Amino acid sequence: MTTERSEPAPTADERTMLEGWLDYHRATLAQKCEGLTDEQLRTASVPPSELSLMGLVRHLAECERGWFRKVLAADDPGPIYYTDEDEDGDFHPTAADTWQETRATWQAEIAVARHNAAAFGLDDLSKGRSRFTGDHFNLRWIYTHMIEEYARHNGHADLIRERIDGSTGD
Repeated sequence: MTTERSEPAPTADERTMLEGWLDYHRATLAQKCEGLTDEQLRTASVPPSELSLMGLVRHLAECERGWFRKVLAADDPGPIYYTDEDEDGDFHPTAADTWQETRATWQAEIAVARHNAAAFGLDDLSKGRSRFTGDHFNLRWIYTHMIEEYARHNGHADLIRERIDGSTGD
């Protein structure tokens, strides 16, 4: 399976551009994971760091859930991977964790994110609040933050992928 990605049109309206760049970065992360085994996807980048491609995808599934469910829609189904005992559990895949499950969970969270965002205008404030600051956020801020989150972690994914098999790309 080859993930297709495209940049939004340079003349797109603001919402289309924000959604387009977020989808572009989602697709970039998917591309960085293509063609690797579960073991490779769980491979830590550079010890002592535990950062892996599967961990990044699990983390971004948690981010999608946190921002588009918990904050935007005030829907709190609970965490996917982290726990009170392991607050960074998303970054700690085990030998039992598979790419098939991880990818399906991530894609399901993206689908919910798109559905929830469709009900809000860019200036509409979230129904929920940040668990860290207690603030409400407008959808524009959430989109911008998620683009930043993916872009930063896609930089990590570039380095991890290159270390695994020498594959580079944009």
